Amino acid sequence: MAIGAEASRTTVDLITAAWRTQAVYAAARLGLPDLVAAGNTDDASIARATGMDEDVVHRLMRLLVLLGVFETAPGHTAPGYTTTEVGELLRDRPDSLRDMCLLYGEEFYSAWGHAEEAFRTGSSGFEKVYGQPLIPYLRGDSEAAGRFQRAMQASNFYFDSVPQEIDFSGDRHIVDIAGGSGQLLSTVLRATPRARGTLVDLEHTMPIAKAHFEQTVGTDRVDLVVTDIFTGELPGGADTYLLSRVLGDWEEEPCLRLLANLRSAMSEDSRLIVVERLTRDDGTGLLPALWDLHLYVLNGGRQRTLDSTRDLAARSGLTIEDSVELPSENTALILKKTPA
Repeated sequence: MAIGAEASRTTVDLITAAWRTQAVYAAARLGLPDLVAAGNTDDASIARATGMDEDVVHRLMRLLVLLGVFETAPGHTAPGYTTTEVGELLRDRPDSLRDMCLLYGEEFYSAWGHAEEAFRTGSSGFEKVYGQPLIPYLRGDSEAAGRFQRAMQASNFYFDSVPQEIDFSGDRHIVDIAGGSGQLLSTVLRATPRARGTLVDLEHTMPIAKAHFEQTVGTDRVDLVVTDIFTGELPGGADTYLLSRVLGDWEEEPCLRLLANLRSAMSEDSRLIVVERLTRDDGTGLLPALWDLHLYVLNGGRQRTLDSTRDLAARSGLTIEDSVELPSENTALILKKTPA
């Protein structure tokens, strides 16, 4: 069978995709977008600033221009570079995607290097590289923990749509379970000025969350609670509990323990809002499918279909009453206690 040129090019693009990832990672790690923005706009000045060989700089920048990270001024014999919108998102400053790029180019990239073994044996690619699961690794490395939380915060741009699509106006107490940096909770609290919030998570996340609340809604509106979300006592009787991108990190039994613990904390009028990327088997949903395997390689997690999530909820005494579509192929599911 003859192979078409288009199929061949698509295959080559898939095979070499990792080279693009690492070129962009190298640019972020070397600080090239910041150097260009600061006025180092040619090969020679970038080489001096980084200590790199000028020829290597030229070759790397040529690729980064083709990838849309930089642009060159037309009509010049020697390239003069400017950052694009993509390049601006890779600068070392708040709300950029640089930390996400570093995390995916270092720890996550290394874990995916063992994807075949993870798929074949069920082992964790992350543990293969780092000798321990992700959460203990983050507990023991404050730099990596900070980078992880900032990366998660930067990738959660869709959080702004949560209070736009879901009504929180009647809430007086909102609890975010495993709330990380506090971005989702602060977003909801800004839209609900009469409500107080509680963020529940592990100790290593608290300094980042505290700093985030100081800069957003103020620490006087938020309580920080350190506990094990599976076995520890959770704040009781809140109007709304938030559980964003948590269930996907775990297989069935831990999820059942977490949901049962949450149900015990909920009053009859409480609601639980679960945000996840739901997988589909209808030929759509590329990002959820990618994320599903990423979670598997990382720590054995998974993204679930709506039906499997509904079953998980039912076995925990909860019922999905509504769902709301969010940007970036995310879905918010609204759960209540199943009547006895």
